[in-house]
Amino acid sequence: MINLFQQGFLPLYIIITIVVCIFCYFFTLYLIKETMPLLFKAGIQGRDLHKPGTDPIPESIGIVSGPMYLGCVILLQIVYQIKLSEFNAGITSICFMVLLGFMDDVLNVRWRVKIYLSFVSILPLIVAYSGSTYVLIPKFVKIAFSTAHTAIDIGIFYKIFVTLFSVFCTNSINILAGVNGLEVGQSIVIGVAVLVLNLFRLNPNDASMDQEYARFSILLILPFLAVSFAVLKFNWCPAKVFVGDTYTYFSGMVLAVVAVIGHFPEMLALFFIPQILNFLFSLPQLLGFFPMSRHRLPKLNEKTGKLVGQMQHHNLINFWLRIVGPKTEKMLCIHILIFQAVCCVAAFGIRFAYREFL
Repeated sequence: MINLFQQGFLPLYIIITIVVCIFCYFFTLYLIKETMPLLFKAGIQGRDLHKPGTDPIPESIGIVSGPMYLGCVILLQIVYQIKLSEFNAGITSICFMVLLGFMDDVLNVRWRVKIYLSFVSILPLIVAYSGSTYVLIPKFVKIAFSTAHTAIDIGIFYKIFVTLFSVFCTNSINILAGVNGLEVGQSIVIGVAVLVLNLFRLNPNDASMDQEYARFSILLILPFLAVSFAVLKFNWCPAKVFVGDTYTYFSGMVLAVVAVIGHFPEMLALFFIPQILNFLFSLPQLLGFFPMSRHRLPKLNEKTGKLVGQMQHHNLINFWLRIVGPKTEKMLCIHILIFQAVCCVAAFGIRFAYREFL
């Protein structure tokens, strides 16, 4: 890293952030080990429904990763003396979602209440948002309407879109779940895609605010990846701990906050293609057109040890199993994560192809 910095390929702040995140990763591992028996003692535990006969394991380990992330980000904020109001508002929104997730793990909050509280949590960031509300106009639209304008200001409608999409992000990872390692895995894949996107945006010869937004995004996403990799070590199949709603709401809000502060919510929407598909598959049951059980998990064939997709459960996991056939839990998770990664790569292709039409 020092050689890359001396050659001008790595800014110093990225090196410092990586060092802090490495410490954050190992300290998160330590805290998870210390917190697991405390959660078990407090009765915050659950059984792995895909492994009948096994003992309960601690749940809601997101209560460790969330505060560790917030502490790491605040430390970096002090080091770099960041005073951007959106940055502080984003931290506040993430803190709210960690609280909501843990409250849901303990109290089992109803869906309508969780949606309402998700709107409340994102409000600090939306109120503090001071970025552009312009949307670029494609060439064919300019030709059709004979206009020379390259962008249009949609004002409050842009903030409404950002609000609704942020609420979707906080809940979509929680819906695409039920397999060891899947919640954390998909968050890491999207987080890596966000990191790559912002690294591409860096340009030492550009002094515009876009560079500041890219740097802020990198400072927010690196600690998230650090704590998420630590959680994945304990949550990968066979899981030693469940992440709980605390982590899923926390991860969704972090990704939403990074996209809003970094001014690329449209790109994040492309990274969330699997989550959008899962939501569309689930919509008939969510709206009550079909009966819905709480977990909507595939069925375990105890003879083969493989999971089988269920017709009555409308979600991406069961749909995937019905297409590719029964899979072990680990292989199913790997399949979904590969699909997530392919969608993220496709998102970059769509981004660069779209530029040709602007």
